[in-house]
Amino acid sequence: MTTSLKTVVFMGSARSIPAFWGGDKRLGDRVLNWVKATLKDRKGTLGDETISHDVTIVDPVDVFKPDGALGSISAGELSTTTFMMKADDLPEKTKALMETIRSADCYLIVSPEYNHTVPPALASVMGHFGGSLYKCKPSGIITYSPGPFAGMRAAMSIQVMCHELGCLPVSKLVGIPAVSDLFNEDGTPKDPEARMLKQLPELLDQLEWMAMAMKSQREKTGAF
Repeated sequence: MTTSLKTVVFMGSARSIPAFWGGDKRLGDRVLNWVKATLKDRKGTLGDETISHDVTIVDPVDVFKPDGALGSISAGELSTTTFMMKADDLPEKTKALMETIRSADCYLIVSPEYNHTVPPALASVMGHFGGSLYKCKPSGIITYSPGPFAGMRAAMSIQVMCHELGCLPVSKLVGIPAVSDLFNEDGTPKDPEARMLKQLPELLDQLEWMAMAMKSQREKTGAF
């Protein structure tokens, strides 16, 4: 038996220019592409079930464009929250994004670390929507950095944010240091056997277990 989990991946960075010393416009694209490729090929096992992922990427670069899901009603500074508006007054793209978040079985967050905490783009995108959309589902946190610390300080803050939204983070964290040393620009690993890459399958094992358990309870009793 195969189950396809609806998996929403939130990208945490909206950076659009390289640093003055050079490098990628957005280093996290390498990590995001690796995560997408991993999920595409993923065939997890849980008892006699095979678990795959139906993936939707929520990227603040796209969401906050003038014609994006949030660009026509708000902006990155979170001037208008969707849960303070009547549903009928929301643009169709906003409604569609709300439904994508509401119908998800689990969430993955791919994020850098800005000033040792949650990047504003990530907090804004997720915070535009109320906790009722996220609750009773699990989340997994993947952070990255150009240096050795892998964004782990931000991961601690992102955990708290996810707890408050109701999408409980699994205990396994993925921290990717020195991204340019591990991945090519297209997100393919330079060394597929690199030790740091083994973190993601372990996180997905936990995420899938939690997603299936919570999905079963939501279907039986609804979200409380």
